[in-house]
Amino acid sequence: MLIITVCGVINSTIFPSVTATQIAHDQDISAELARILLGPRAEQIHEPWRRLFSGHRFAFQEGLSPQDRTALSYERLRIIAEAVPDPVGLASDIELLAAMHEWAGVVDAGMATIASIHWNLHIGSLLDHDRDGRDLSVYSNIERIGTFLCTELDHGNDAAALETTARFDFATGGFILDTPTPGSCKWMPNTSGTGGAKNALVAARLVVGDADHGVFLFLTPLTDSEGRHYPGVEVRPLPQTASAPVDHCATYFHGVRLPFEAMVQGEQGRLSPDGTFTSTLGNPRKRFLRSVRRVHAGKLCMSAYSLGVTRHALAVAMRHSHRRLTSGMTTGRKVSLIEHRSHHAPLLSAVATTYAATLLHRHVVQRWTSGTDADQDEVERLAAVAKAWITWQARAVMTECRERCGAQGLLLANGIAYQLAANEGTVTAEGDNQVIWVKAAGEMLMGGFTPMPPSEVPPAGRSLHDAEYLMELLADVERIWHGRARSRLRTGRRGDPLARWNGTVRPALQLVDAYVHRLAAEVLLREGGETADPQARALLGQLHRLFALRQVRTHAGDLLADGRITPEHVQQLPDVEEALIEMLVPYSLQLTEGFAALESVVEGHPMLRARAAKTEMTPA
Repeated sequence: MLIITVCGVINSTIFPSVTATQIAHDQDISAELARILLGPRAEQIHEPWRRLFSGHRFAFQEGLSPQDRTALSYERLRIIAEAVPDPVGLASDIELLAAMHEWAGVVDAGMATIASIHWNLHIGSLLDHDRDGRDLSVYSNIERIGTFLCTELDHGNDAAALETTARFDFATGGFILDTPTPGSCKWMPNTSGTGGAKNALVAARLVVGDADHGVFLFLTPLTDSEGRHYPGVEVRPLPQTASAPVDHCATYFHGVRLPFEAMVQGEQGRLSPDGTFTSTLGNPRKRFLRSVRRVHAGKLCMSAYSLGVTRHALAVAMRHSHRRLTSGMTTGRKVSLIEHRSHHAPLLSAVATTYAATLLHRHVVQRWTSGTDADQDEVERLAAVAKAWITWQARAVMTECRERCGAQGLLLANGIAYQLAANEGTVTAEGDNQVIWVKAAGEMLMGGFTPMPPSEVPPAGRSLHDAEYLMELLADVERIWHGRARSRLRTGRRGDPLARWNGTVRPALQLVDAYVHRLAAEVLLREGGETADPQARALLGQLHRLFALRQVRTHAGDLLADGRITPEHVQQLPDVEEALIEMLVPYSLQLTEGFAALESVVEGHPMLRARAAKTEMTPA
């Protein structure tokens, strides 16, 4: 651990008698925590991105307009393409692609957004379907930038009902692309002329004669190398958003002619040159979902983005809290912010949540990359549920970090407020969080989930320090809400499906929340137990208990009523949580150093850089 001196005064109260040996040991703990968080393949998966984004070309630039920031993001997109050995193949490596998002968002939220669209949604969709005859080399050096046009002004979460049409033209053998109504304009893709030549994958209804075969993707050139839109492509810039600065637009197509090869074909559907349509999937909805399957992979990318900026914000806030001195309880005495329970308690709770969220994401990515067709639906639901929970937790944690840094946290250059605002985009991107959970809740109630049975061990005499008991309680919370939701569904108003679901949806959403909390706690407990370092194992065990206790405290009334905890447990909850926090305080800095934040970026933030000249390590 670094011993910080401010204005030449060592804060010996919180760091008494720390030796060089202890510093080295603390650094070893942080390194072990980083190894656990980043995974066994960190050198191949994370280090290339960490080295790239630590460079001066990605440094924060003060005073840019939103338009200038957008243009800079496109310039940086080219830097990424130059640095990647196989820019097209990157889209097929979900683990490496997700890792890019973890580090890209820290330095440039707009760049992370357009990189996600370019590699995951655009190139990824082309790679996932028939690609014969397609020249994907134009994306290797960003000769053309890829974008993705799916949702419409009137059709967001019900994207299967899109109105844009691609009508097969028997005379030419190609297609005519149209947005027939004002509400069918594509809303809100990055389709301006900024950045240079762009190609779009446009989701449109395939119409052959009088037959509507459902929604497919069509490769459509938008702009030339000078950023000028092709005839029939109408683009209107949208008002500035509160999230990452990206060139969001409303896009219309007026009789745009496309060649036969523009249709992205695959098992979801094939069209012969004479207009004969065949598909291995029986209904239009399944064809649509297969066509836009890359949106599911995008959920992993959005989660990764949120995790990266969350860990960075915590690393900044924690380092600031150790360096910033404030008044103590006695006149004339100065103490570090971290010494105050009102300051370190919320930060340590945020650390516990962030460790759990990061390891949950690693688990989901592993399930994704090793999954089979048989468990595809389950893994996609897991990715969706995790995406919503992680991006929501990111908002809460970064808000806490921003507040704990006071006015300094408001400065964009300090690396929290800018990323906090940009994270709002992840809450909606690749599926609105609330809608994702509503869908997952319905699937879980209709046979997609079976709660664990209650423990046969009576709660009297059991300890809230016992990790096994805490995991049983988290499973109890799941079972309680599953039972309530099922009861509502059975007793709901007959003959009125909407009213019946409205009576069910709130406990059903509580079920999803309980499910993801239990799973995150389970992964944190397992990963912590597998490390050989006894102190790292102990720290992760304490983080697990702190994370689980917060969920138990939230549902203490439900657990008490169900006989899973006793009145004594309810009385003990605050004290047990306080004791855990007190044990973690001396390790607060090591825990966030374990995030392996980009050091050049962290120390470049003004609120940390301004104090760098006044800080030093104590001599050995």
